[in-house]
Amino acid sequence: MSNVNAPAAPVKSKIEVLKDIMNAPSVQEQFQNALRENSGVFVASVIDLFNSDTYLQNCEPKQVVMECLKAATLKLPINKNLGFAYVVPYKSNGKQIPQFQIGYKGYIQLAMRTGQYRIINADKVYEGEYRTKNKLTGEFDLSGTATSETVVGYFAHIEMLNGFAKTLYMTKEKVAAHAKKYSKSFGKETSPWHTEFDAMALKTVLRNLLSHYGYLSVEMMGAMNADIESDQVGSEVSQTINDKANKQEMTFDDAEVVDDDEKEQNPI
Repeated sequence: MSNVNAPAAPVKSKIEVLKDIMNAPSVQEQFQNALRENSGVFVASVIDLFNSDTYLQNCEPKQVVMECLKAATLKLPINKNLGFAYVVPYKSNGKQIPQFQIGYKGYIQLAMRTGQYRIINADKVYEGEYRTKNKLTGEFDLSGTATSETVVGYFAHIEMLNGFAKTLYMTKEKVAAHAKKYSKSFGKETSPWHTEFDAMALKTVLRNLLSHYGYLSVEMMGAMNADIESDQVGSEVSQTINDKANKQEMTFDDAEVVDDDEKEQNPI
């Protein structure tokens, strides 16, 4: 009698593997603890995200799930079109590694939850809108009429319930230079800097403003530190930056600050 080998089990696709991970009781429990009754919707969005992103499918499904869980703990949706949070693949040592990143709308959401902000805003500045800056008071005038659809800069503005207010403005060129210096993903095809430059620019300006002058809850501090660290982790493309510039504290270099309190000291 000849031996007949049993047919090999079919190899599961990475999408199927991810679904199996998401259906595991221990994983379901983690998402339920973070999101309660909304966990089902979030889990479905994780599957949709992975299924629609061919770059993300090159990552290990387990790592993708863990990065998505970071968004869940902050109660931020990961739908790319919403701009609250992203899970972006980066190439490191020849492998695609998923990484959680907060969008500028995510920072606004976290700031609103503190209950300390009366106004928080970030927006694009179009050609013709920027009129002048008063060097004496530090105020700038954005009341001009846009003459084209060309974006020339970005601003972020906060006003606290106690009356404190601060504005940060950066030109488009200065934002790009800042990103090139500090972000490991800048210039990569899969990076939000390539696909969503305006949103990333608004995030950069807003995060710098909040980190220096905003009220930060424990939740915000943890999210911001993780987000800055994710920007500054080393990569094959920008090793020199990672070894030197990216280890430095992010500053207001090349930015214009509008300060309503002329006596305030420079931040540490």
